[in-house]
Amino acid sequence: MSQLALLGGTKMKRKPFPSWPQYDETERRALNEVLESRLWWRTEGTKTLEFERAFARYHGAKHGIAVTNGTAAIEVVMAALNIGAGDEVIVPDSTFVATASAVLFAGAMPVMVDVLPETDCIDPALAEAAITPRTKAIIAVHLGGHPADLDRLSELSARRAIPLIEDCAHALSSEWRGRRVGTFGIAGTFSFQASKLMTAGEGGAIIINDDELERLARSVHDCGRMPGQWFYSHYIYGSNYRLSEWQGAVLNAQLGRLDEQTARRHRNALLLDKLLAEIDGVTPQKLDPRCTRNGHYAYIFHFEPKVFAGVPAEKLMKALEAEGIPCEPGYPPVHSLDLFTSGAYRQRLAGEQRTREHSFLKQSYPNAQRAFSEAIWIPQPALLGDEEDMGEIAAAVRKLQGNAKELA
Repeated sequence: MSQLALLGGTKMKRKPFPSWPQYDETERRALNEVLESRLWWRTEGTKTLEFERAFARYHGAKHGIAVTNGTAAIEVVMAALNIGAGDEVIVPDSTFVATASAVLFAGAMPVMVDVLPETDCIDPALAEAAITPRTKAIIAVHLGGHPADLDRLSELSARRAIPLIEDCAHALSSEWRGRRVGTFGIAGTFSFQASKLMTAGEGGAIIINDDELERLARSVHDCGRMPGQWFYSHYIYGSNYRLSEWQGAVLNAQLGRLDEQTARRHRNALLLDKLLAEIDGVTPQKLDPRCTRNGHYAYIFHFEPKVFAGVPAEKLMKALEAEGIPCEPGYPPVHSLDLFTSGAYRQRLAGEQRTREHSFLKQSYPNAQRAFSEAIWIPQPALLGDEEDMGEIAAAVRKLQGNAKELA
């Protein structure tokens, strides 16, 4: 009989990983307070406002705006920056579709560039090479929680006078040179979807230091209203991106345990780095020494197919799941999604931009492709375990490597 659980062998891991999401009486009490207040709407209530202020303070930012989700957060920033038809925004090719679709929602064109092979984050040199007179912003995605190169991107943004937006959906509490991400660019956007490092099921946030941009973004998120003005006055384009009091209450509670959870994830990830690096053909996502804390939405490692008998990632993940280790694939390259290959994205564009050829969609993105086809993600709740759990993750990967020929 095979040693692999997928083929009838004994399952490697028996002890369950910590459950997610985590909650206690703090969330119960906060929700009950909202219930009994009868103020369930953000406009009348105080819970979401309290969360906005606490979240901004946690990051060392002047302003925080809570919104319905992480995609909405980017859409609000696009509108506040007046990005629209004919404009371009540079995005990494390795990211969730929302980074690009939020740009399309604004009527602008997302221009993909490849990522760095060590971190799977946007390549600053390629970002600069992609700049044209139509470029209105660069979005850096902190993939898996690891910050993009914020030194080079901040310098590029300042030198070319192009706003840098940080997509921090994976990177709650990640730090670059001891400073929390989301404050290096003109705005930082966050997600509180169910799998994220803090969650209220859904939700998002924007942090901003510029007073005027905050005023515009807050207006966009609240139907074009302006603070202090009559409720039925609407001054600029806006929509209803407001977060409810229920979610604000839960997120305030979640924020209270974020530091302890982040410390545990970071510590366990460092141990996994050491254990997995000892396995032939396995390379953990590189930890840049300037990244002083990685929030770790996911633990990412790459594998060499030839050392795993050419077995594709999908089959390796099934085998790893059978051993009791949760795992998932990375993001397919954005340029390869049906949205772009079918031409459907053009429906969001206007004028000459809608009809002309977009050459970057035909370029090669080897690192983004490798980040999809030769990488495995272990979701963040597993990193809330203990040293024994990390040892079992490594042992399961070693078991797959040693028995890969049976899977081939």
